[in-house]
Amino acid sequence: MKRAFDTGTGFLRSVLIAAAVLLSASLPMVAQERSVVVFAAASLKNSLDNAAGAWQRETGKKAVISYAGSNVLAKQIEAGAPADLFFSADLDWMDYAASKNLIEPRSRITLLGNALVLVAPKDDARDLTLGPNADLVGALKDGRLAMGQVEAVPAGKYGKAALEKLGLWDSVKDRIAQVDNVRAALVLVARGEAPLGIVYRTDAASDPSVRIVATFPEGSHPPIAYPIALTKASTNPDARGFLDFLRSAKAKRFFEQQGFSIIDKPVSGS
Repeated sequence: MKRAFDTGTGFLRSVLIAAAVLLSASLPMVAQERSVVVFAAASLKNSLDNAAGAWQRETGKKAVISYAGSNVLAKQIEAGAPADLFFSADLDWMDYAASKNLIEPRSRITLLGNALVLVAPKDDARDLTLGPNADLVGALKDGRLAMGQVEAVPAGKYGKAALEKLGLWDSVKDRIAQVDNVRAALVLVARGEAPLGIVYRTDAASDPSVRIVATFPEGSHPPIAYPIALTKASTNPDARGFLDFLRSAKAKRFFEQQGFSIIDKPVSGS
C-alpha cells in the first residue's frame, strides 16, 4: 500500500514539475505579447493611431493608446497608472515627469513640432490677421473663444502666451471657454458651440468641420515641441521597439501627413 502511495506521489510530483517547466517556458512569450501602453497628448490621435496600426501590421504587436491633456497624463503616471511611454505636447509636462523620476531620461526624444492656429466653423468665410489691432472680441460676437485650460493644457498655455504677446489677452480673458484638452476645444468649434477656437494646425487638419482663419506668428509663443520617453515603471520589452518605430521613416510620414514637423532630437545630456 505504501509503495502504491509512493508511486502516485512520484507521478504527481512529475506532473507538477512538468507543468512548472511549461509555465516558465511560456512566461517570456506572455510578456512579449503584452500590449505597449502609451499615454499621449490628445492632439496626436490621428497620426499616432495610424503609426500604431502600421507597427501592428509589421510586427504583430499592439500599442494601446490613452489620449488626454498632457497635464492629466503626467499626473496619472505620477499616481501609478501603468504606462510604458509618455508622449507630451509640451516640454514642461515632460520636465515635470522627469523631476518626479517617472521617465527614463536616456530614452527622451523631442520628436515633433506643431503650429498654433485660430479656427472657425467651416461655413465661416472670414479670415483674420492676428496682431495688436485685431478685433478678436468683435469676431466672437456673443460667443466665447474655445481653448485648453490656460494654466495647464499645453495648447491653452501656448494660446495664452500668444494672446499676451499680441496684446489681445486682456480684451478676451473674460470671454474664454476653457476645456480639458485641445480636441475638446476643436469639438466646440466644429459643433458651432463656439465661434472661434485656438488649436494646433494638426487638429484643424483632422476635422473638415472647421477651417483655419489665422495662424499665430511663431514668435508669439514658445516653440511647440512634443517629447516622448519610456517610463521608469515600464517592464514591457516591446516599448523600446515601438519608440524606435515612431522615429522611423515609416512612422514619420503619418505625422507629416497630419501637419506635424519632424524634430527627432535627443535631449541634451540624455
